[in-house]
Amino acid sequence: MQTAIPISGKSPAESSPLEAYLARVAEDVEKELRAVAQARSRLGPKRLWEAVEYALLGGGKRMRPALVCATAGAFGGETGPGSAALRFGVALEMIHTYSLVHDDLPCMDDDDLRRGRPTVHCAFDEATALLVGDALQSLAFEHLLEVREPRFSLLAALLAGGATRMVEGQHLDLEAEDCRPDLDGILDLQQRKTGALLAAAVTGGAIAATGSDQGLGPAGLKLGIAFQIADDLLDLTATTEDLGKRAGKDVAAGKATLPALLGAAEARRRAERYRDEALLAFEGLGARAEPLRSLARFVVARRK
Repeated sequence: MQTAIPISGKSPAESSPLEAYLARVAEDVEKELRAVAQARSRLGPKRLWEAVEYALLGGGKRMRPALVCATAGAFGGETGPGSAALRFGVALEMIHTYSLVHDDLPCMDDDDLRRGRPTVHCAFDEATALLVGDALQSLAFEHLLEVREPRFSLLAALLAGGATRMVEGQHLDLEAEDCRPDLDGILDLQQRKTGALLAAAVTGGAIAATGSDQGLGPAGLKLGIAFQIADDLLDLTATTEDLGKRAGKDVAAGKATLPALLGAAEARRRAERYRDEALLAFEGLGARAEPLRSLARFVVARRK
């Protein structure tokens, strides 16, 4: 059995291996995101691309690209600059960011704070925020398909399917405010809204490294559900300062969540069960998969 990588540190000098891994991936991802946005700003409307860059470089753990790289690394794939894994991780982060920009709009979740800063529609305006999301969605596929290799066609199809399911999940989330779903309904919502892109991160990392998803789709989906449950629990327990967004909004809006339906204790047990089932799928991958296993543990153990 591999030793778990700790997930907390006292200072940058004392960062845990997992924190160092996340920081390294985030640095590579953000360099590429900045380069892409700035290259476009030289060709297109300056204000639009300033808003795109604002959205892309607003911080965050870069969990999805980290999962891509950790899975690719588990199969011996390259994960640094120029790698298929990093290119897919960057495209995935663009899709994730577009979803956040649109989710924050007044017609959706109406949030004014994201990652400790004003949301895009507050920092710019609603029309610009809408166009930022539109641009990021198309830019993700443009960036991914610049490389003419069979792997990238598979990755583009994977990303498109995950993005479509994510949109379906957002629709179900909005519907659930008026018509309370049962347990199966909430799980279906979460598999789509959050699980689909987390699953794409895991399977995309495998495809980037090997050309095959290695049968990891179900494990990635379970990890995605665990992530969403943990997020819902943090909405109940963390502060606005810790979260970088308004705490308690899900409860105030009457969102359909497992903690609301089952209680916090049972919801946490289910998150841990989904995490453990994902970890079982990663068990046979050897020492190279320890960053992936540590990220799976972090999904539930994180505090912000």
